[in-house]
Amino acid sequence: MMNNKTNIKCALFDMDGTIVDVPYDWAQIKKELDTGGKPILNYLKELKEPEKTEKWNILKNYEKNATKKAVLKKGVIHFLEYIKRHEIFSALVTNNSKENVCYLLDKFNLTFDLVMTRESGLWKPSAEPFFRILNQFSFKEDECCVIGDSHFDVMAANEAGIEKVFIINEDINKFDRGEAEVYPSFIELKNRLAEILSQSMD
Repeated sequence: MMNNKTNIKCALFDMDGTIVDVPYDWAQIKKELDTGGKPILNYLKELKEPEKTEKWNILKNYEKNATKKAVLKKGVIHFLEYIKRHEIFSALVTNNSKENVCYLLDKFNLTFDLVMTRESGLWKPSAEPFFRILNQFSFKEDECCVIGDSHFDVMAANEAGIEKVFIINEDINKFDRGEAEVYPSFIELKNRLAEILSQSMD
């Protein structure tokens, strides 16, 4: 159950599918890499050379091509401006590469207080990326919210003890209501955040 009386001081954002729409064919990628049902990054980490490098290159090629076709999600700019006005720390936590993230941030003129990519060695669905940020900046779990689009974001938030989980997805019935609050766009999420912030000041 969300504690709406606690002010939000930190927003942890996902990138692909959340900030931008990217045309990944994950089923095809996993099939070509032959992941055996494992999360892609975990699978690649366990491989031996030369297979490891070969398959990393396959993934990077798919990512590079898809990144060039990325489209910014509706309402993102205004949402980021809103949380900045309210002095909420913004962290982008993505399993994508630094190269692709830098390209997207530059293309859409986006800025975050902190950017953590997979080069950190920490990636979702593990909560380790979140733990590092909370520890580094002394945020409490109930002062943070997670904004994503997938079950990886929900799993990482749950492991980190972060209860405020917001999912951006046009299919608002895709997630169990006990897992997260689902909104079709950042426009509706901005209204929800305004409600939470006003309650915290009561």
